[in-house]
Amino acid sequence: MNAISIVIGSICMLMIAYRLYGTFFTRKVLKLSDDTPTPAHTLKDCKDYVPTNKWVAFGHHFAAIAAAGPLVGPILAAQFGYLPGLLWLLIGAVVGGAVHDAVVLFASMRRNGQSLSEVAKQELGPVAGFCTGLAMLFIITITMAGLSMVVLHALENNPWGTFAVAITIPIAMGVGLFYKKTGNLKLASTIGFILLMIGVFAGPSIQDTIVGDWLTFDTSTLSVILPIYAFFAAALPVWLLLAPRDYLSSFMKIGVFIALIVGVFIINPAIQFPAVTEFIGGGGPILAGPVWPFISITIACGAISGFHAFIGSGTTPKMINRWSDIKPVAFGAMLVECLVAIMALIAATALQPGDYFAINSKPDVFATLGMSTVHLPELSQEIGLDLEGRTGGAVTLAVGMTYIFTKIPWFENLAPYFFQFVIMFEAVFILTAIDAGTRVSRYLIQDFFGELYKPLKRVDWIPGTIFASALACFMWGYLLFSGDIGSVWALFGVSNQLMASIGLIIGATVILRVADKRRYMLTCLIPLAYLFATVNYAGYWMVKNVYLNPDASGYNVLNAVLSIIMLVLGIIIMFTAARNWIKTFNHPRARLETFSS
Repeated sequence: MNAISIVIGSICMLMIAYRLYGTFFTRKVLKLSDDTPTPAHTLKDCKDYVPTNKWVAFGHHFAAIAAAGPLVGPILAAQFGYLPGLLWLLIGAVVGGAVHDAVVLFASMRRNGQSLSEVAKQELGPVAGFCTGLAMLFIITITMAGLSMVVLHALENNPWGTFAVAITIPIAMGVGLFYKKTGNLKLASTIGFILLMIGVFAGPSIQDTIVGDWLTFDTSTLSVILPIYAFFAAALPVWLLLAPRDYLSSFMKIGVFIALIVGVFIINPAIQFPAVTEFIGGGGPILAGPVWPFISITIACGAISGFHAFIGSGTTPKMINRWSDIKPVAFGAMLVECLVAIMALIAATALQPGDYFAINSKPDVFATLGMSTVHLPELSQEIGLDLEGRTGGAVTLAVGMTYIFTKIPWFENLAPYFFQFVIMFEAVFILTAIDAGTRVSRYLIQDFFGELYKPLKRVDWIPGTIFASALACFMWGYLLFSGDIGSVWALFGVSNQLMASIGLIIGATVILRVADKRRYMLTCLIPLAYLFATVNYAGYWMVKNVYLNPDASGYNVLNAVLSIIMLVLGIIIMFTAARNWIKTFNHPRARLETFSS
């Protein structure tokens, strides 16, 4: 098997799915019509509700949903071989993810761009709305811990990479200040991008002459630094750090993605992994569980992800110019993200299995696998960094991409620069997600606890902002400090896919109300049935075999409690929705709503 055949085949399948299934779902099921104005027009305020060109809205939505998940999940799931991950990505994205993202965006737009918890309250009642809001708070907290975990081993004892990432903070703030003062976006963008490149290429000399070893951190120190950084990112004005960092990082995401595709077509690397490995039954060094259900919770973004519901019921529904734009913005962006995840899977499986497992396993665990490294010692020497035991997925992607790029003759001596650039690319995007996610968490805390203390609901009240930001950072920071990638990423996967299940539950409810035919509910019910069973079994498996097993490396009572609470919330929401569906089915005349209702 070679990489080009996978890339070409995947692109063809995704294009056909977009053209055929995307058109059927948006036109026949959702009955999208541009005769009715969108909330961006009816509530236009030139601040939040702004009619936006569909390609600009696509760019915003794609940048927001495609963070670290489509890069890290496929790499960790490569433990099972290339075939399970590839099949889940293609099937999950078309049947589940694209449908989920489109229907959540549609449901939010029907309710004037409100959050999913508010949509649940209006569609399913106050109990489901409360449970959805509480579940969203749990899920965003766990998501931040899961994403942050990826950064730790990438920057551990890596002063060059740490400097390259740290320097992006003052650069982003400088760009924000410069743009606010001058309004010159092109000049601000150019200066920011040049400074980012200097941060990578001048890293070694700056490190040796200026910063020395004081940027050499272990994982424990980094797990404290990241929440502290996130506190300031959540509390500071959005234009000062979060927005310019998002904007600058988009250049790197597009550039690296295009470069990887070009590199694959030039080199056409062979896939070194077998279709399936010996670990599909469980007992793997990275993921302890069997291929099902863990393939579907390890790979979330890229196939189907509940995190997208935060975006699809957040900023995006307030920007859509026409109802028909839902197809390219939501359905289309999900399929493009699937392609990103497939490219990450290729980068991982193009490595020799021994090299892959040496990076993603602790040295004592790798010693028990009976494998030996092939190219890893040379890559470690060329890059100038010990690569063994750097779990988390980020280093594997950087090594895989570096391995592909350095096969191009005129790039063969640039391994350390490619590696550190990809590390910065990944870390900056993860920090971007942490920026936005922590701010969302802060809003959820203020909204949730504001019911008890009214001033807390005011987002412009500084004491409330500080309290909510600190509480958000403490919650996910504690999970980060006390966990490991095996346990935290699995917890993130379960919570994330539970959120996707909730999105599909609400989507099925909306389709039942607006679609001409009841059987169109199956577009949501089929992926929901699989995902809900997967999530609950995965949560049960982790609680029984890991979180409450004193002999397991991921033993953690808090993770067990969080898992149980989330699963119970999901069951309550599902039970409430089922009662609602039965009631609606029994009153067919009241079922069908007009599109404009």
